[in-house]
This record gives sequence, structure tokens and C-alpha cells, in this order.
Amino acid sequence: MLNYTKSLGEAIKKARQEQGLTQAQLAVKANIDVRTVINIEKFRGNPKMEVLYPLVKALKIDAREIFNPEMQRETPAIQRLRFLIEDCNEEEAIALASIIQSVLNVIRQKQAKNKQNPL
Repeated sequence: MLNYTKSLGEAIKKARQEQGLTQAQLAVKANIDVRTVINIEKFRGNPKMEVLYPLVKALKIDAREIFNPEMQRETPAIQRLRFLIEDCNEEEAIALASIIQSVLNVIRQKQAKNKQNPL
């Protein structure tokens, strides 16, 4: 089993279950065969873009969950930050990057100090 088939299957199944859809309902919603959904969720097959794209769109999932499965470990706070950043234009992103870096430096300095001098 290739790693990408597992991350794809897990992401599709998780999103489908969170939305309360059966495999058959998802198949109808994405206009694909139910056997395709079953095979993907069982880590079988290598779906073409014609299948993958409608699935991702129908489930309204972030495609990075499939291609970057480590994102599944993200907390809701980190996911929220990602979505806020993605909503920024270039000028806003440049301004926020320096602010975020400064705040992180302060937080990390405090954490390091607390580790050195615990109460």
C-alpha cells in the first residue's frame, strides 16, 4: 500500500463521516460510482483527477489533507491561522509575517526562561 492511497482514503472517509454521508450518498454527490468511494476508503486504486476533484469539492475538504497528511494533526487553532493567512493579500501577509515572527520570539524567549527557572 502506498502512503498516498492511505492518506487519501483516510481523508475522504473522515470528511464523509463528519458530514454524515454514506458512501452511496457521497458517490451521488460527487457523481462517481459508489465502488470507487469504497475502493478509495479501503486504500485501493489510484483515482484520476476526474474522480479526485469532484470528491474533494463535494466534501469541501482542504486538499492538503490528502497531499500533506501531517496537517491532520493540526489543532483547530493552527487550522484557523492557516485559513486567516490564506485570506490575506500580499501586502497584508508581509505585514503579518513580521508581527507573527516578533510575537513568536517573545513567546519562545519566555518559554525558554521558564524552563531554565521553574517555580
